[in-house]
Amino acid sequence: MKALISWFGSWSMLAKHFLFLSLGTLVLLGGLAWNNLREAEDLFRKQVVTDAQIIIDRTNLYMNAYLDNVQNILLLISTQGDLLNVGKEKDAAEVLRSYANMNRTLYRSLYLVREDGTVISHAQTTFEIIGNPHISSLLEKAKQTYGMFITEPYQSPMSGKTVAFVLPIQSAATQSFRGIAVVEIDLAQLSNMIAQFMNTRHQTFAIVTNQRNVVHLVESTNSSTRLLPYNTSVFPPELKGSFVEQISELPIGTSELAGPQGDLVAVKSGMNRLGWYFIAFYENSFFYQNIRSLYQNFSTAGLFWFVLVLASTYMLSRYITKPVRTLVAKMDRVYDMEVLHSIQTTGNDEIGRLARSYNAMMERIHLLMRETKEADRRKKQFELKMLQSQIAPHFLYNTLACISSLAKQHKISEVRETIKALVGLLSFSFDKSKEFVSLEEELEGLRMYAYIQKVRYGDKFTMEIDAAPETNGKTMLKLTLQPLVENAIFHGLAPLKRSGTIRIRTKCVKDKLIVTIRDNGLGMSSELLNNLLAVRHKAPNKHRFTGIGIMNVHERIGLHFGPEYGLSIFSLPDVGTLIRIELPALEHAEMT
Repeated sequence: MKALISWFGSWSMLAKHFLFLSLGTLVLLGGLAWNNLREAEDLFRKQVVTDAQIIIDRTNLYMNAYLDNVQNILLLISTQGDLLNVGKEKDAAEVLRSYANMNRTLYRSLYLVREDGTVISHAQTTFEIIGNPHISSLLEKAKQTYGMFITEPYQSPMSGKTVAFVLPIQSAATQSFRGIAVVEIDLAQLSNMIAQFMNTRHQTFAIVTNQRNVVHLVESTNSSTRLLPYNTSVFPPELKGSFVEQISELPIGTSELAGPQGDLVAVKSGMNRLGWYFIAFYENSFFYQNIRSLYQNFSTAGLFWFVLVLASTYMLSRYITKPVRTLVAKMDRVYDMEVLHSIQTTGNDEIGRLARSYNAMMERIHLLMRETKEADRRKKQFELKMLQSQIAPHFLYNTLACISSLAKQHKISEVRETIKALVGLLSFSFDKSKEFVSLEEELEGLRMYAYIQKVRYGDKFTMEIDAAPETNGKTMLKLTLQPLVENAIFHGLAPLKRSGTIRIRTKCVKDKLIVTIRDNGLGMSSELLNNLLAVRHKAPNKHRFTGIGIMNVHERIGLHFGPEYGLSIFSLPDVGTLIRIELPALEHAEMT
């Protein structure tokens, strides 16, 4: 023993450091590996279950939002009680068809049913051919119900397997029952949307009602039919009744049960607002196969680590101190990220690679900063485009109300012209193929918008356009003038007790296109004008045609043409407002 101690004492300090570092690292790594492997299994299992609960919560939020969307559609339909009047069948079918077209990914069939059992569908011809025997029972149930109710899943000739949302409609004057509005949803589409997040090789899901009926649909053989006991002899495959009973009895939270391919872990949510339970299933073996892989990885890593420590500790102990200090000194001098700080190195060892990695990291940081700025610019541009594409529902509602009023007055030509203007304006706004239009096209869209507002406000205002011929072919951003004229009507002229005038003039001055919009409305004080120029993200008025405001227009122009172009606003109380728009005088043909 003394000879061994004497022999060890003869070692150099570097050799002793090498030995202690190697043995200490090996013991520490082995202990941590053993402890981590013991805990990894439980942690992985808890993490997967937690993730499943998060997905379930988000899915329930999605289905609650789905319910809100259906309720909103039913409420919109119910507010138009006159559609149940005799003689309004075509109008009612057209309204239902418009809602169905706008929400074709959510709904399969929409109905209006009178108290006497007369049914109006969005696809009336199809309904008259194949019918729907469930409508009569829905009507009878609605007569005994005071609010909206949701049915259990049933097979509809019009919609396939579906769930119906039913809202009784009462007379506004007498509160008497007049009929019902019915929406049959697309269960296949709803199931497919949820399956995108839940169906993998090792996991799937099921949705059952509080009456133990299956809601979701499986249209093909996939992981769902492999993990759960489906009857695949029918189409679409159906869960076996005994299994449905079993999962309906499961408590809220995590449970284990047997599946056709082995044990399953089930995570069941509480009942959502639809009265449904969402249940996620995981293969029990899924948890352990990842742990086995982790065991192998730890064993391999431990072996390589031991070899690496034996081979590299000496070199690290002797050669790392000075280069690291140099690297730290360079890094401590990094304050301004706009200036690229690089380290000059010629070595090919670890420190040399570390220095080159540091230089590459700094270059990536600069690149990411530039990309971030570009992303912010694109985000701002995207937000403006989103505002441009938002058509306020109240504008459409008011316009359609005006058309309805004209129709009741038998003003056929005015109805025709108003509808023509509305269709033209919506086509102009919804056209995503081009962001730039000629001034002539912009003015034409503006005339259609002004015509619609004239129908609504009558002689409350007049609009005069004086466009120089040479300006008609100049380019500009689509929907540049409309928000400004809209603002003049809503805030400048509409509050007046007299009629007002909006004058629009265009001209080219040197290399600029100048457009002025003048009104003789209320005008603004300097304080109000400053507030208008300061507010850039105010929520748009719900009665406006789009979500684009005055400062949105100014920012769009600056974003596309440069900060030297944009709006100048001048206003005096009780005199009016003048808006001057400066744009580059570019021919529209050059921009396309």
